[in-house]
Amino acid sequence: MEEIGPVDYVIVAFPGNKFRGEVVPALGELVESNTIRLIDAAFVGKSESGDVVAFELTELDPDVQDALDKLNIEVGGLFNEDDIQAAGEELEPNTSACLLVWENVWARKVAQAMRDAGGVLLDFDRIPHEVVQAAREYVLAAAAEEGGA
Repeated sequence: MEEIGPVDYVIVAFPGNKFRGEVVPALGELVESNTIRLIDAAFVGKSESGDVVAFELTELDPDVQDALDKLNIEVGGLFNEDDIQAAGEELEPNTSACLLVWENVWARKVAQAMRDAGGVLLDFDRIPHEVVQAAREYVLAAAAEEGGA
């Protein structure tokens, strides 16, 4: 059995219960370039009254369904009903969410090399976009002050 690369998941909320699929073309580019491989997807929403409802791919807008079908998502059951329910409960009323799992194909070889070398993962986390942007802006502003001083 072939080893796979690192696997990530994301839960992205869409206020207004409108997942229209604008994200799909960007995902498609990553799939087509063999950067990622989509392994699983799930959809959940919370009504204005607070009811949590899981959505099947077939219940989405037909245009969104078609676009997602082209991504060859290998729905592997990585999200179970409890996961989907928990994600839905965290949502604000009148919000929907997309849950995605993907393999980072681009990192497959280096991950395997690390495993083969006896490497043991001690920590992994993502730095939020807002934190990185704020740090970059701070560094650029400080450099501009030094250059102008």
